[in-house]
Amino acid sequence: MTTPRILVIAGSDSSGGAGIQADIKTITMLGGHAMTAITAITAQNTLGVQAVEVLPPEMVVAQAQSCLGDIGVDAVKIGMLGSPAIAEAVADLLDGVDAPVVFDPVMVATTGAVLADHATIAAFERLMALATLTTPNVPELEALGGAAALTAKGVTFLAKGGDALDDPVTDTLYRPERDPLSWQSPRIDTRHTHGTGCTLASAIATGLGAGLDLLPAIEQARAFTRAAMLAAPQLGRGNGPLGQQAVRLQASEPTAIFSGIGTVTGHDSL
Repeated sequence: MTTPRILVIAGSDSSGGAGIQADIKTITMLGGHAMTAITAITAQNTLGVQAVEVLPPEMVVAQAQSCLGDIGVDAVKIGMLGSPAIAEAVADLLDGVDAPVVFDPVMVATTGAVLADHATIAAFERLMALATLTTPNVPELEALGGAAALTAKGVTFLAKGGDALDDPVTDTLYRPERDPLSWQSPRIDTRHTHGTGCTLASAIATGLGAGLDLLPAIEQARAFTRAAMLAAPQLGRGNGPLGQQAVRLQASEPTAIFSGIGTVTGHDSL
């Protein structure tokens, strides 16, 4: 079996809990080869973000082109971009790349605050149009205009429900001209959730890069992310990292990483 080549365009997390570090761990554990184009360097830990240094868009693109021109790519995962200029440059780059793209629309400014200005939204809309799947959490979806607005624009997206605090947790897939499809799982009572969004998006990208269709890629990714939450190494005084390195796939049934993944509701037209 060919190793799926996954290019991650995202920021670095000095504490290893989220960003590029979580992406690399996830892709590796799922059997992929992780390549990176780092958009920003952060000083952060489980208690928060202390500093952010955003790289020039030209350097971000150069990193990606080095990977694409030599190793090639089977899927792309986009995380924190850091600026509208980087988002536009990445959109220009990916416009000519023939591979599935998973876009986690992380909105972070140089201060570490949420960035939702007009220029950022406009750049993100270009990326959502290019993406196979966009994976907003509750506040990101609100900043992007809400589910109805994205659906009207023809965006395929997975609305993540972890921030809604409901139990069970509901993640809903919206696709053009199809009924929504939802997954429900019992909420895991833990403070160690740093990097769940990065992990989920990278896991989906790895599944797509390995040749899975969208639905089984999402199901495998949700199972992997939940297993990594349960395997968290209990590090830090705040929102601790997951335990991706402790998760082992069952070779005979890769989507059933552990029992109790949850139930699926809705009608799929595939």
